[in-house]
Amino acid sequence: MLPQDMRINIGDILTILVSGLDPTAVIPFNLPLVSYASPGSDQIYASPTIQPYIVDKQGMITFPVIGNIYVVGLKKDEVIALLKQKLSSYLKDPVITLQIMNFKVTILGEVAHPGTYTLPNEQVTILQALGYAGDMTVYGKRDNVLLIRDHNGRKEYSRINFNDSYLLNSPYYYLQQNDVIYVEPNKARMMSVDTQNTTLYISIVSTIVTTAAVLISLLKIK
Repeated sequence: MLPQDMRINIGDILTILVSGLDPTAVIPFNLPLVSYASPGSDQIYASPTIQPYIVDKQGMITFPVIGNIYVVGLKKDEVIALLKQKLSSYLKDPVITLQIMNFKVTILGEVAHPGTYTLPNEQVTILQALGYAGDMTVYGKRDNVLLIRDHNGRKEYSRINFNDSYLLNSPYYYLQQNDVIYVEPNKARMMSVDTQNTTLYISIVSTIVTTAAVLISLLKIK
């Protein structure tokens, strides 16, 4: 299964680099490089990086010279084609590189390190994502993992069986922006939790009974 092209969403952080045969001509169409200093210090602690574009609530980015461009819902190659079209009046054969910087997924449940992960690229499989979370614990239900995906503003729910080789051809094998993976606990975990709760309950009751016995003894002494 080939990875699906990512679509741009509100809140995405994009880096867009315009290059061409004439380095001077492309300068006005690139955001400036920025560096960061430690708080309360004049020391620069990071090398200069390209200032990113943030897709606003209206689905726009503000591009130098050109102005506002609506990008929400477009694939990366569609945004690149749109920018090339708008730049054609200014540049000859521009080369545009676009990257989503905040591609992230959330992994919850029976994994070693649950949480939200910002991933280094946009072609990440569900197996790789679980690797970032330290893989499933021994209590994870491998044949019924829940994946929640935001599809055109609606939540889409799918169950995934990691024991089935069909997973490699599944449309959910490659993750998309803001996917949520939930690994449910198996029966062994549920029984373990029930046992722990029962032990805790017995311990609490025992403590209460012991405390009551001590108080009664003290009252009798008086």
